[in-house]
Amino acid sequence: MEPGSAKRRKIGHSRGSESAVGNIDAAASSGLSRGRAFILEAEELVDEVKLDYATALEGVDSLLHKIKGSIEAIEAHDALQISEAATKLEKKHKIQIPFPEPRPSDKSNYKVAFAKPSQFNVVGSYVSKTMIKAQKSHAVDMVVVIPGETLQEKDYLDLRYFYKRAYFLGVVAAALQKDLAEDGELSYEYLNGNTLSPILSLKLKVEGEKKEGRLDYRVRIIPCAPDNFFPKSKLHLGATLVRKAGGDESKAATKPTPFYNSTVVSESCFFPYLKLLRQTEKKCAAFKKACILGRVWLQQRGLGSDMADGGFGHFEWAVLLALLLQSGDSTKGHAPLSTSLSATQLFKAMVQFLSVTNLSEKSCVLGTAAVESETAGPVLFDAVRGLNIAFKMSNWSAAKLHQHAKWTRSLLNDSTADQFTPTFILKADLPWQNYDLIAHLNYDGKQDKTEPIDCRGRLWEYSDKVHRVLKRALQDEELGERARSIHIQLPKSSPWDLTKKPSTKQNHTIEIGVLFNAANMTRSVDRGPAAGPSNEEKEECARFQRFWGEKSELRRFEGDSIRETLIWSSTSPFDLCEEIMRYILKLHLRVAYLEDELTFHGDGFTELIPIKPTDTSVFNAARKAFSSFEKDIRDLDDMPLHWPESIVAIQRTKIAFLRMIGDLLERSKPGEVRSYVGLESSTTTNTELENLAYLDIVYESGPAFRLRIHSDLEEALLTRQSHDKTIDQHHRHQASVLLSNFRRLYYHLPLHTQSINTFATRFPAFSPTVRLLKHWFSSHKLASHFTPDFIELVALQTFLSPYPWDAPSSPSVGLLRALLFLSRWDWRSEPLIVDTNSDMPPSERSAIATRLEAWRKIDPLMNHTVLFVATAQESSGVAYTTVNGIAQPSKVVAARMTALAKTACRVIREEGVELDARRLFVPSTKEYDVLMHLSPKAIKAVSKVYPSEELTSTTTKSSSGSKYKNLSATAGEDALPLPSAPVDTFFEKLEQVYGSGSSAPLLFFRGGEEEKVVGAIWNPTLGRRGLKVNLGTSYKPVKSAGKRKLGGDEKDDEDKEKEEEEQLVEVNREAILSEIARIGGELVERIEVQRE
Repeated sequence: MEPGSAKRRKIGHSRGSESAVGNIDAAASSGLSRGRAFILEAEELVDEVKLDYATALEGVDSLLHKIKGSIEAIEAHDALQISEAATKLEKKHKIQIPFPEPRPSDKSNYKVAFAKPSQFNVVGSYVSKTMIKAQKSHAVDMVVVIPGETLQEKDYLDLRYFYKRAYFLGVVAAALQKDLAEDGELSYEYLNGNTLSPILSLKLKVEGEKKEGRLDYRVRIIPCAPDNFFPKSKLHLGATLVRKAGGDESKAATKPTPFYNSTVVSESCFFPYLKLLRQTEKKCAAFKKACILGRVWLQQRGLGSDMADGGFGHFEWAVLLALLLQSGDSTKGHAPLSTSLSATQLFKAMVQFLSVTNLSEKSCVLGTAAVESETAGPVLFDAVRGLNIAFKMSNWSAAKLHQHAKWTRSLLNDSTADQFTPTFILKADLPWQNYDLIAHLNYDGKQDKTEPIDCRGRLWEYSDKVHRVLKRALQDEELGERARSIHIQLPKSSPWDLTKKPSTKQNHTIEIGVLFNAANMTRSVDRGPAAGPSNEEKEECARFQRFWGEKSELRRFEGDSIRETLIWSSTSPFDLCEEIMRYILKLHLRVAYLEDELTFHGDGFTELIPIKPTDTSVFNAARKAFSSFEKDIRDLDDMPLHWPESIVAIQRTKIAFLRMIGDLLERSKPGEVRSYVGLESSTTTNTELENLAYLDIVYESGPAFRLRIHSDLEEALLTRQSHDKTIDQHHRHQASVLLSNFRRLYYHLPLHTQSINTFATRFPAFSPTVRLLKHWFSSHKLASHFTPDFIELVALQTFLSPYPWDAPSSPSVGLLRALLFLSRWDWRSEPLIVDTNSDMPPSERSAIATRLEAWRKIDPLMNHTVLFVATAQESSGVAYTTVNGIAQPSKVVAARMTALAKTACRVIREEGVELDARRLFVPSTKEYDVLMHLSPKAIKAVSKVYPSEELTSTTTKSSSGSKYKNLSATAGEDALPLPSAPVDTFFEKLEQVYGSGSSAPLLFFRGGEEEKVVGAIWNPTLGRRGLKVNLGTSYKPVKSAGKRKLGGDEKDDEDKEKEEEEQLVEVNREAILSEIARIGGELVERIEVQRE
């Protein structure tokens, strides 16, 4: 589509750091030059998504005061043994205390007390006013500081603080349950999915009719530790702070606990970060807007602060941006980003920073600090506050963030693309548009006897093992990485009632998404390390064997090199990936012994159109045969090179040339070649000006080619005739149509074929994507209305302009993105511009858009031009969507294409991973007025013609045939190539008579050659009308419709008017259908009328 013209819709639904910081200045300083349109649209977006807080969060301030008063009124009590205090509270108030696992034992000596909170404050997006309308949920966060006198300095050890925090929360919950019973419903939930940090959630009751614009928000009560209460020096990422969880001395641990340590630090960072953000808001006027843009960008990609959403959301974005706007020791007194930058410049700078900072591979320290990050996972360390901002992230979510940032940076660097819509509007989090294979791994917690090390839970640690194993198996650079990305999606935690304990569900489903490296995924042999004599080589081979097990074997390759080798039996990319995943997970994690333990999704699309490894060899054989045929033609001698100065004479001369070529070929290769001259089907009424014949050349070895002759003089004569004003308009129009067909056949299609061939080599997934997309058009009976080259260009657009993703690496992803494009393309006002050369200047793009506007003014009803498609080689916009002077498709068919694509996208969203690919290809026939059922037997009978039948065409089959198949005259013969499929020819003729032009009574819908049911709808504009000549189709009279006054010369007397009845007629539908059945003969099995 034309850049910047996408249809707007509201969103409803340390050293490593120095290199990154060095790059964002360049991005920010050059931001304005990359498109004023992006800046204006982004500013408009911010205005659109902002909340009216007085209406949306009506009553929240009074509710916060009420909550504060209720908590302050809670009676304090002295320290009690934790099990005694918990039992007393739970029995008295009939609630559960949300202790983290493992719960404190009854023998624990920990004591808890309650005192009035030392401080209250409201934090988060409500304070900064950076909420947006389209958030998944809206919450106002109130922080309640646990008084220091109830805590001890060493409470950071062994979950002591978190036990006391949970008890404090239970006491608050008991009080609020009593005081706020009429205001709303209280429940527990985990803060950002962290099981160490339960919080209280109050959802308001709405009485009466909901006020327009008011949101269903909730208030979250978050206990926290006082600022700097725990010594930061004891909470570094390499410390081991959980040694005897639950008070059990027998369970001592020695491994570092970076997640636990960071959670403790984060408990005392609410106010420092609130102060940081408020200061940044005052210094940088565009900070809030940049945060809103960041929130939208993250949300559209499925990223958020919750651990299940990746652990990087709006808060992390805002804090990181604020830190980049601060000066410090590591920046030599200068901030990496200037506070004078605009919102879009800040957004682009953040995207640039995230695109060059891969937290899954290298730590990033903001400030000056020594960080032990070997076992900490992703690290984005704030040296001043001592917190790893990315502590909730996993390696796979950090890789996902980095990947999306790279894709967005590529988009923002593309000055020819529509930068705004893919960045902020398109939902980029649908699994089937991000991953080529999706697997579901069933996790049974009852079978997992391992003890969690770092308080993330068994499920998370098991998922981390799965990711590490798959990353080594599929992303080993030494073997040649098969996958570009491996992502794991874990289930989200849910709120629970105050009277219940959190869910202890043991069975979970882990979702694994794999994005293929199309260049390497088809590899069936992996060459490992060389089996050399050195100790290093021996150790490397041993390490390889330990990981791959019995699959590894020694093999000799060229040059007498002996290597550890992996041989896989599968051939397709999907099957290869499945085979590798099943083997390696079974080997290392003891899973997939049962078939339903590990299920795979995504191969349903390729099953619709089987793609075999032999396809490439067959294609190469065809190209080789064509090269041989080309050589045979070029080697012919005695070819005349003169043309007459007349189009009619040229067409007849072509026939002589074709016969001569056929004779010369047969003489030069006796017994190897047969040739047949065939007659073309006429496209206009003046057949003398058209190409009349073609030559079919059949090699005995199998290949067959159809030859037509191109004459430059013919184009010149047609051009002259189409501009000759001395002849009538009708003949000039015929010449223009023939000229357009000539250029399409001899110029546009050859160039198009060369271009498609190039991209099929460049993008391995492109060819099967085209096949799937053509199958989709055919399945929904649209194929006859669209040229194959148009469908190929739609598929190509998803590869050349894939934003907000990268180019598809599997046919399933390519198809779904093509359907997404078709569902969003506003072809009424936007051209499809496919920049096949990647260098189309803006001026040419603008000229194409202007050309479409001119067409719409000339032809507002779109009778002559509907879809406007331009490429670097053909910029007129109509060469791929106009055939024989008729728009393909018509406006009605183009609208149906859009509607079907939107329906398909809706099904994809609703079904998610469980999508059955076959559903997208099931046609609906209820919209058609008439269904024509074709006879498969008759189709098969008329689809083959044999040489002996051609020679004995004057003899009836009954006289020349035999009842024994092995005695048939055609036995052992190969069928001759047909000019076109008989079914296609039949319906082409029907469309010329009944389905072409505004006065056509029927519009036919059919798919490919194997289509057995053809749909048709009656033209609704052909209603009853007065009888007159040249009505255009078959009509029949209907009953009288009143009187018509005669006037002028028809009056016999001025005082007396003579009246006569006017005869009305209507389309004779029964006669038309009967005529179609008669013409079709045995080909038409029956005609079903669905509605009159």
